[in-house]
Amino acid sequence: MFSGEQIVAELTEMGITHIVWLPDSTLGQWESALQDASGMTLVRVCREGEAWAVAMGLELGGAKPLVMIQCTGLFDSGDSLRNALYDYGVPLFAVIGYRNALNPAADDSARTYTEPNLKSWNIEYRLIDSSGKLPELKAHYSTCRQARRPGAVLIAEGRM
Repeated sequence: MFSGEQIVAELTEMGITHIVWLPDSTLGQWESALQDASGMTLVRVCREGEAWAVAMGLELGGAKPLVMIQCTGLFDSGDSLRNALYDYGVPLFAVIGYRNALNPAADDSARTYTEPNLKSWNIEYRLIDSSGKLPELKAHYSTCRQARRPGAVLIAEGRM
């Protein structure tokens, strides 16, 4: 849906300093552009739960990190997410690959439970399901930063 260069341009405008990530096959296509981005550091983690903890440390140290994970990793990382966002009150922001969101006929539990999972954590999110919605990433990030609250965007994946 978006090239790595388009994502880097948005993240640069947002002032992101670190991408803490464990990508899926769609988000992973951005790796070379993110790796080559000036002023941004790509931080790879082994498990999604680590992403929240690493991003929290970066944020507390004065950086502007962004967590970038797949939706199944969101499910897996709930305790770390809870600890960073609610126990420590660190308003992190995430870009989450939303598996099969563009395949309405897909019988996929990841597609079924991603949005309810974010709602259960009281994380405001935006669904980016077309190329024209990319500016919502920066707009929602800015709104969340100003309000000092966590937020996310879901990047719809799949084929119609």
